[in-house]
Amino acid sequence: MYPFTYTKATNTREALNAGRSGGRYIAGGTTLVDLMRETVERPGSLVDISALPLREVTVTKNGGLRIGALVSMTEAAAHTAVRAAYPVISQALELSASAQLRNMATIGGNIMQRTRCTYFRDVTADCNKREPGSGCAARNGYNRSHAILGTSDQCVATHPSDLAVVLAALEATIHLLGPDGARTVSFADFLLKPGSTPNREHAIRPGELITAVEIPAHPRPLKSGYLKVRDRQSYEFALTSAAVALHIRGGFIREAKVAAGGVGTVPWKLPAVERHLIGRRPSDRLWAEAAEHAADGAHPLTHNGFKAELLKRTVERQLSAVGGTK
Repeated sequence: MYPFTYTKATNTREALNAGRSGGRYIAGGTTLVDLMRETVERPGSLVDISALPLREVTVTKNGGLRIGALVSMTEAAAHTAVRAAYPVISQALELSASAQLRNMATIGGNIMQRTRCTYFRDVTADCNKREPGSGCAARNGYNRSHAILGTSDQCVATHPSDLAVVLAALEATIHLLGPDGARTVSFADFLLKPGSTPNREHAIRPGELITAVEIPAHPRPLKSGYLKVRDRQSYEFALTSAAVALHIRGGFIREAKVAAGGVGTVPWKLPAVERHLIGRRPSDRLWAEAAEHAADGAHPLTHNGFKAELLKRTVERQLSAVGGTK
């Protein structure tokens, strides 16, 4: 591990001043510390923000939900307001990592975590995300776990967060605070597809920190759920996953929010699936028809072509689980 300085911020002003000077924010440290051990990340300065007052979960005036960036994954999953309004959030969090890691990891850190691509974490391998211009070893290497959506000739790594899939589906907003003040960014614009700059992963400015994640109000009743398909049933990242939220009233689907994980370079919203559902009556046939659009635009690699069909089946199964049939 390379030498670095460590500062523990006692308030937001201290944290922002340190961040403005190039310090990297750290709270639970469940991702950054690992990357530092592997010398993938080499920050010269760490700013511990775990003492900041960003640990509240509140229901907003319009009926949405605001989760502080330093709320742990365990706390968020167990919170009564989260479980009552958006069980899909609790399910995604509880299917992530191990209990010990969920106790330490924060909501803000979960969103900011970097890919688990083995080539990214192997400092001897070519990786444009880690070292721009070096190449992408995954494209011609073993790429079974890599992305089929949102890829470029520069990078095919998947985003690993289960929670981020849900935030994409529910069209969340990220609250940020930086040297220039506070601002909000839609979650759809916060995580960046690789394009020609795979090393730039977030729409976050130097010195900014995440203060909260806000879920907008959705029509009620709202049924939601998260399904994760993986090689083993514990402590494993998704091959595919689906976050689904449906507003069904009078026997018709009035609103549908669907996103997929494990298949995209960012959590992948599925608007074609959503459009196929709106205004239709729930049925097994409808779920199957809608799911056929889940892999639209996919570009499979040598070893991950199976993901397109697996994604369709995952989306169909979760639509059925959430929406039922009538």
